[in-house]
Order: sequence, then structure tokens, then C-alpha cells
Amino acid sequence: MQKIPLGTSGMHVSKVCLGTMTFGDQNNESEAFQLLDYAFDRGINFIDTAEIYPVMPQAATQGLSETIIGNWLKKRGLRDKIVLATKVAGPSRLISWLRNGKNDLDEKNIRLAVEGSLRRLKTDYIDLYQLHWPSRNVPFFGKVIFNPKDERPSIPVEETLTVLGKLIDEGKIRHIGISNESAWGLMEFIKTAEAKGLPRIVSIQNAYNLTDRHFEIGMDEICFRENIGLIAYSPLAFGQLTGKYIDNPKIRGRLTLFSSDWNAHYRRPAVLEATRQYMQLAKDHGITSAQLALAWCYSRWFIDATIIGGTKLEHLKENIDAISISLSDQIVDRINEIHSLITNPGL
Repeated sequence: MQKIPLGTSGMHVSKVCLGTMTFGDQNNESEAFQLLDYAFDRGINFIDTAEIYPVMPQAATQGLSETIIGNWLKKRGLRDKIVLATKVAGPSRLISWLRNGKNDLDEKNIRLAVEGSLRRLKTDYIDLYQLHWPSRNVPFFGKVIFNPKDERPSIPVEETLTVLGKLIDEGKIRHIGISNESAWGLMEFIKTAEAKGLPRIVSIQNAYNLTDRHFEIGMDEICFRENIGLIAYSPLAFGQLTGKYIDNPKIRGRLTLFSSDWNAHYRRPAVLEATRQYMQLAKDHGITSAQLALAWCYSRWFIDATIIGGTKLEHLKENIDAISISLSDQIVDRINEIHSLITNPGL
């Protein structure tokens, strides 16, 4: 498994990152241990989680993903061999149970979040601490249209970076990243850090897949010129790009278990049509739809790591195996042709 530097962090991470949002809900601890063991044996050293996981977030299960990872790290004695990433939640009315519904990216909440994650993960430090989504009004999670009417009070970037700097000085976190950010937000974090002598972000975790390639519109250049690593999530569009929902619309999975506005963008008719065309392309070239979608992400020059999951061992194996697939010029040309006809339907 290839390992590359993540941004300017100096940390070398596997090109494949194990996502854990199913741990504690769709996967119990025993199943999660199997997935973690297999991923580690295949050379994956990068694990991503969040304080609000598993998905869908709810008070009864909040933090279970981190707890399971912490139990695994302690039992296997692998902490020094793993690059561990987690996230602090931003403000949202959908998680009103978290810190009494007054959560934001200020010192009080970030400190409470870090201490909770450290306790659940059974570790003294977090390698990569990420802001799960911005404090300010910005479209994310399938929304792309900025609406000034939605403006609200928010925590300034400088204030958030100052808190994170203190936590780095205290040794509780080592590097920082952002997630679900816009081009403006990405540059604001970079500029503020440089102007104020505050910690610089090393990564951004945003959605990227065959139905959502808007990261290529300017964000890729910023990451290149500023040496920020993209950690791509949802490479399979919540499983849609595997083709399983086309074959069986009622199959058990995130798009059927958690049907809501949170994932509605991956159930649009245009996404289904694009998926059908990618499924046919994969079939024509003797690979699975999932392998096509993942091989595309693994081959993109601007992606440092791609987050994959898999509630079953066979799915995880297929997802990891896709790292060895090389897409021909013919396949890439056809992907771009489909994209030009059905552009970013997953936005």
C-alpha cells in the first residue's frame, strides 16, 4: 500500500483511508474489529472518524465509532503505527443533543470535544484534528448555492485557529484540517494562519466522486499551490456508484436506512442515470462499478487519500483492491464524456 506525505504535515498516510461512520450502528464492535484488522493487514495506516459518528448521528450512539476504534487500538497495541484522524462538530440544529445544543467552533466546545475524543479513543494525542463543517453560513452536504439570507453569528477563523494552536502546544493534537469547506474558507484559513502566526491546515476533507467533481473547479489549484492534501470522502456517492441501488432499490444500505435530506442529492434522477452509464462502462471493461468509481479517485493527482468503508469484509476487500486498477485512456475519455453530458448531478 503506497504511503505519501499528507500536505505539509510530514505524516505519511496510506492512499486508502478507512472510514468508520458505520461503527456502532451498521457494524457492531466485533464486526468493526474484523474490518480494522483486515485494513491494517492490507497496509492501511490512516483511520478517519468523528465525534458524532456513527451515522445517522443521534444521542444514543454518539461517540461509539471512536470508542470502538479506541478499544481496537488498545487491544492490538497499534497506536504508534496508525495515523488517527477525528473531527469536531460545528453548529447544527440536527444535533441539538450535543453539548446542550450550543455547539460551535469556540474554545469551550473544541476543548470539550477534544477531551471527549481522547477519552473514547484511549489515546493521549490525535494526529489530525479536523473541523467537521464550518461555523459560518456556507452550503455543504449536498448544498451548493450560497444564500446571504442565511447569515448568522459565527466564530471567526482566527479564534478557532488560536484554540487549535493551544491544543497543539499542549500535545493533544498534532496537525489540523478542515472539512466540507468552500474555496473562500480554504483560503481564509491559509491567510489567517500566515498573517497571525497560527497553525496552518495540512488537509481538507471534502466530497469527491464521479457524480460530484466540483472540487476540480478551482479547489484543486489551491491545494496544489498551497500544498494542502485533499482527503476525499463519499467516493462511492453513499454506495450509489456501486450500482446496488439500481439493481435493488430496497437493498439495505445508507440510502435506504437513512433516507433524508442529508443524502437526497445522491437519489436524484440524474445521479441514477449517470450511475447506469458508469455501470455499463465498468461492465464493458470487466471491472465492477465500485472498482471503476474508486480507481478514478485513486488515480486523481490532487487526492492524497480516499476514504473508503464497507460494512462487510468482502466489500472492503473489493474497495481496497481497486487501488491496483489502472484506468485506460479509453475509460478516462468515456468518464469525461459522461461527465460532460451529466455534470455533477450529485451536487
